[in-house]
Amino acid sequence: MIARIEGKLLKVDTETALVQVGSIAYEVMLPGYCIGALSEQIGADVALCTMEYYEGTLGGGNLIPRMIGFLNSGERDFFTKFTSVKGMGIKKGLRALSIPIGAIADAIENGDEKMLTALPGVGKRMAQQIVAELRGKLLTFATGAEPTEARPTFRPFQSEALEILVAWGEKRNEAMELIELACQRHPDATTAEALVPLVYRLKQGIEV
Repeated sequence: MIARIEGKLLKVDTETALVQVGSIAYEVMLPGYCIGALSEQIGADVALCTMEYYEGTLGGGNLIPRMIGFLNSGERDFFTKFTSVKGMGIKKGLRALSIPIGAIADAIENGDEKMLTALPGVGKRMAQQIVAELRGKLLTFATGAEPTEARPTFRPFQSEALEILVAWGEKRNEAMELIELACQRHPDATTAEALVPLVYRLKQGIEV
């Protein structure tokens, strides 16, 4: 599998780019957010992280190899997770990614289905499916996320409290901060049942 391509950017249109590597020009499919980023670099050397797939069906006997390009490997990893959602294929996923991936990851982590339905080809049911399958798995891609190594390692009861708060509609990053603060002030709170009420008291501005 070709995982990276470097060469001269010859052309960018609404769905693909043409990248020349030596005497060969490769057609690379792009998610929507990449189009704007690359359209000002025509004639320049570019480097894209890539993945390949075959378009068509085995039964039809006409499989066409396709290459997809991303600005970095993290975006490629996100796309792999995003297209793992039931009903979200490769082409639909490319069309849906019309805005930066960090903003989409934020919406998923925050359960913002209204924002997700604004993406091309994503209806209400698909937005619900995306949140149901991916929420809690995209923190490293979210724009407000800290690097993974900087995040605290939660103990099991803290993780349980976090999932309860997120399920009740709290934003994950804010809930994590409140859990840390509550545990600092109440080191004797060692169960999710004890921790969740303390978090809500902190959020309401009640000194605990």
